[in-house]
Formats: sequence, C-alpha cells, structure tokens
Amino acid sequence: MDKVKLPKRFYKDAAVRAEGERFAIELDGRPMKTPAKATLTVPTQNLAEAIASEWREQGAPLDLQGMTLTRLANVALDRTPDTRAELAEELSRYAGTDVTCYLADSPSELQARQEAAWKPWRDWAGKELGIVLVPVIGLMASPQPEASLQAVRDYALTRGDFELTALAWGCSLLGSAVLALAVERGALSAQDALTASCVDEDWQIEQWGQDEEAAAVRAGRAREANALQLWFEQLR
Repeated sequence: MDKVKLPKRFYKDAAVRAEGERFAIELDGRPMKTPAKATLTVPTQNLAEAIASEWREQGAPLDLQGMTLTRLANVALDRTPDTRAELAEELSRYAGTDVTCYLADSPSELQARQEAAWKPWRDWAGKELGIVLVPVIGLMASPQPEASLQAVRDYALTRGDFELTALAWGCSLLGSAVLALAVERGALSAQDALTASCVDEDWQIEQWGQDEEAAAVRAGRAREANALQLWFEQLR
C-alpha cells in the first residue's frame, strides 16, 4: 500500500498578531485562514501562542492531524457558530449515557474502583451544575432525569464558541459529559479525567495484558487529553 504523502512545510516561522480584541496567527507574516477562508483568530493571546507553537514545532512534512489546537480553532470558527444547539444536544446525549453512570455487576472489586473514580464527579456535577445523574448496575440503558439533561443543554449554551467546541470534543474523547465539564471548569485535569474514563479498560489490561495497537491508541488519547487541557487553560 502506498504511503500517504504529507504536505511539505512551506513557511519558516509562525507568529501572533493582535487584531482588535482577538489574536491572529501568521505564517511568515501572512494570516492563517480556516478551511472556510476566514482569518484564524482566537479570543486570547495565550491560545494564539499555543497554536503558533504547533506550527513552529512541525518538521519538514506537516502533521496536520496532530495539530489538535489548530483543528479545534477551525471548527470553533467555521462550524460551531451555526451548530450551537446541535452541540448542546450532543452534550446532553453524552450525559444520558455517561460512562460514569454504568457500574459493573461483577466483580465487586471493579465496581468499587468505578465508584471511587466516578462518584465524586457525579456528585460534583449535581452540586455545581444541577446535573444529577443516576448510576445503574450493568449495561442496560436507563433514562436520566430530563431536568438534568436540560441543565446540560442550558449550560452548554452559556459557553462561548471556543469553549463549546472543546466541550463537545472532550465528551467524545472521554465518553462522559460529566468528566468533560469538570475539565472545562478547571475542577479536574484532562489526564485525570482520561484515567477515570478508562477504569474498565485498565481493569481488562490488568487481567489480560495490552497489545501494541491498543497501547498506541491509548497514547494518542493521552496526547489529545494534553491538548484539551492546554486549550481550556489558554482560554481562561
């Protein structure tokens, strides 16, 4: 099978320039554009510097897929403004099947690990955001309170486009609205959230070991968690 040819690096440096109340990223003095041809600007200088760093750190071939912050910025500018209601609904769907609510019926040791990792964050979501989710034992889906799902939608719609974009992506990464919201609010680190989301996976690794492909996938998720953490930190 032929290897996919990566695009060559076409610039020498990346820099940040103030543009009104926002910040643009430039490549050799030319402003970057999104896929929809909008000028790539972000709300904070720190986030702009982090995106510029992604481009400075690139080698001869560009790893566009690995530039997570750039991809998130493109989505926040090109897609999120027109899909805010849909993204809020997506968050509520994750809450409706949140990984932190599904406890194993056996063994008891696994269930205890799950509750130790998940209950504090279910409790946090209820106390801080009014999102009260009910845990169930086993894999059979159980409806969550509609008031809680509405609380997720309402909260999502209070967030700016850049926060909402990363919240939706964080839900996908973690399988959990609760954990993604805790990361966005600064109550939990993204790496700790990833660990919490992987209790079942880590249990299976302890029992049966981990192959190279699964380890590579996990390492990729860890890199994405680092990017999620950086994104929220640089937005604040």
